Amino acid sequence: QRAAGLSTRSIKTSSKAWALDTIIRTCDLTTLEGADTPGKVRSLVAKAITPDASDPTTPSVAAVCVYGDMVPYAVEALGNRHAAGGTEGIQVAAVATAFPSGRASLAIKLADTRDAVAAGADEIDMVIDRGAFLSGQYGVVFDQIVAVREACIRPDGSHAHLKVILETGELQTYDNVKRASWLAILAGADFIKTSTGKVSPAATLPVTLLMLEVIRDWHRLTGEKIGMKPAGGIRASKDAVRYLVTVAETVGEEWLTPQLWRFGASSLVNDVLLQRQKMRTGHYSGPDYVTVD
Repeated sequence: QRAAGLSTRSIKTSSKAWALDTIIRTCDLTTLEGADTPGKVRSLVAKAITPDASDPTTPSVAAVCVYGDMVPYAVEALGNRHAAGGTEGIQVAAVATAFPSGRASLAIKLADTRDAVAAGADEIDMVIDRGAFLSGQYGVVFDQIVAVREACIRPDGSHAHLKVILETGELQTYDNVKRASWLAILAGADFIKTSTGKVSPAATLPVTLLMLEVIRDWHRLTGEKIGMKPAGGIRASKDAVRYLVTVAETVGEEWLTPQLWRFGASSLVNDVLLQRQKMRTGHYSGPDYVTVD
């Protein structure tokens, strides 16, 4: 009910401009297809840096999200725009741990993670073992997250940020989503993430609200701020704005930064660009205005 109530909130025109830019700034521009190529990743990076070449006021996105073997191409294409070592710029996120199924041995999951970090990934998006979780083997899931977090540590002692994907569409109940959120945070997640985008339903507002409430409660207990990433199925600007309102009302506006909030999306950015263009010129451009993902 609370999620439904938050979704009906409206915002002023001045706030809408801010909201649209915030969506772009906090977006992980994503390609996770079997047919991905170095060329496709380079095109994705170009769009991440300059989402709208006709409007220099358009902000860059937070990160590009790719498969681990595509990380070197993303790092190369970003060049001095790569936010390596915590510098200002665009992060490279890599999915790992046998994404999206998570069906592999721990050794393979850790090798997958180490390879991506060694290639230059700033962030690792791992998947939990939903089979183990649904079987009540919570200790197994916890230990795997701890091990993957350790695999994110670089030789210099710094570490890639860890986003833990719950795959909420497979967890069956809200109680399970809440339990998995707590488990991931206790195991060391920097972010908790709804979905791989490969399972339906993916991100939903009620599930996101529930996960944000866990993040809020953790912050009240410890003072630590954990990030949140809804991913999959968010395609329209108006829907993304509802997520921003939910964040502000649940954990506070200080979460609306790339350090604590991300949208996992690809087509969402296209709709935001169309809405920005409408606000700027008073009309929508033709279908060729934005690139096709």
